[in-house]
Amino acid sequence: MTKRPNFLFIITDQHRADYLGCSGHPVLKTPHIDSIAARGRRFDRFYVANPVCQPNRATLMTGRMPSLHGVRHNGISLSLRSNTFVDLLRASGYRTALLGKSHLQNFESRPPIMQRDDPPEGCTWPTGDFKEALKPVPGDGRYNQEQPESWKENPDYRVDLPFYGYDHVDLCTKHGDEVGGNYDHWLRERVENADGLRGPDNSLPHDYICPQAWRTAVPEALYPTTYVADMTVDFLDRYAVDGDDAPFFAAMSFPDPHHPFTPPGKYWDMYSPDDMTLPASFYPGNHTPPPHVAWARAAREEGSAVINSQNAFAVHEREALEAMALTCGMISLVDDAIGRALSKLEELGLADNTVVIFTADHGDFLGDHGLMLKGPAHYEGVTRVPFLWADTKAAAKPGTCAALAGTIDIGATVLDRAGLAPYNGYQGKSLLPLTKGETETVNDSVLIEDDQQRSYFGYDRPPRIRTLITERWRMTMSHGVTWGELYDLESDPDEMNNLWDDAAHASVRAEMTELLARRQMELVDRSPLPTAVA
Repeated sequence: MTKRPNFLFIITDQHRADYLGCSGHPVLKTPHIDSIAARGRRFDRFYVANPVCQPNRATLMTGRMPSLHGVRHNGISLSLRSNTFVDLLRASGYRTALLGKSHLQNFESRPPIMQRDDPPEGCTWPTGDFKEALKPVPGDGRYNQEQPESWKENPDYRVDLPFYGYDHVDLCTKHGDEVGGNYDHWLRERVENADGLRGPDNSLPHDYICPQAWRTAVPEALYPTTYVADMTVDFLDRYAVDGDDAPFFAAMSFPDPHHPFTPPGKYWDMYSPDDMTLPASFYPGNHTPPPHVAWARAAREEGSAVINSQNAFAVHEREALEAMALTCGMISLVDDAIGRALSKLEELGLADNTVVIFTADHGDFLGDHGLMLKGPAHYEGVTRVPFLWADTKAAAKPGTCAALAGTIDIGATVLDRAGLAPYNGYQGKSLLPLTKGETETVNDSVLIEDDQQRSYFGYDRPPRIRTLITERWRMTMSHGVTWGELYDLESDPDEMNNLWDDAAHASVRAEMTELLARRQMELVDRSPLPTAVA
């Protein structure tokens, strides 16, 4: 029997596809990530299922679209009853470890923004077990395991294992230098006044004006990215010492380069804003931006934009250039951390039989169309992420892949490589034939779902958006509005010329609308299977 491979699965947070050396960034240096691409397969058209953390991470784990697994937007925890591809690996004998960020449960305990409207006159909404479509399951499990209160109250707090399939968890919650979870405990063991190093009020002097950027006082050796590297190296060392025959799946999950922009030490000024170039779409030129982008630009100009939250907002030139430079610094630190893990695999003699995978949970506008962060605008900077697959040294097939694929396909590919079939209801497809160069396509389109909790970006209700991407076109429709977006990605890669109302492209719009309907039909749930004829 062929020895089953190990997997080192590396994932970053809020990291665009074009912010890597191997994908052509003109300034950023990522030699260790580039080395993964050099010996493996780099996917150029890899898309998220949802452009926000929690829903897309839940899709990664379950292989199901957000409308099926239920995490439609941030603020909904993934049901502990959900099967994950990591569950299947664990059940088949894999040792499984999560080293870093999970975000499968809520980070915050603040009340939700989304509430039900007032009930019809003379009626009241149901309460208790009757509030939702499904009654609560007694003893379903704890859904406060990633919330800060749980960790602060007990210095020995740990998540319940297995945690969505992981046997071992060293958890990071939140972002920048404000990360919590196991990292917070680790930091406090090493620094007497850890809180005195973190946050904008304790930042070192700097002259940057970018919103949500500060020069952290946390040194490089104690920063969350370094913690993730330390925990990964420790796991690999323990695995080698144990010496059993069980293969491993280790998720090395970084909270960066998500905002706030807080690269530590030398990484703060490793890249200069003056060396960055604003994207072509930063200035609308002769093209009229779609209504939601126009709203964001107008809100910033009139001073009503919220620029210190998770919401996307319009950005000024210098702010965008600074954010780009600081993001590069954060990615370089991540790259160095990945280099440590790759070196440890070599040192322990594990590299030959380990598949190394690299991806991100979603992107960041970083100046595209004059915007920053992420939000209900499905430009490629937010929806397209890196994906690198470097198989074991004997099986690796170096090259690039232009086929359409996405986060939903990752678990199916890992399972296929491990010789395991997915559970019923798994919607992702194995990309293994693409990683080997045996076929040129697996998907003819990619569907992106986006159901927001907030009403903003010019929408009068929380946006509900669907995007379909084909080899040439991107079409986006929003519930409750008459306008939409249609872009020719071949002739207009910067997505500046919206063809939605162009009579010459009415047939393309109709064809894409039909394709969208058929794709949504294809992704209707097939679980559970019937238990009888009738």
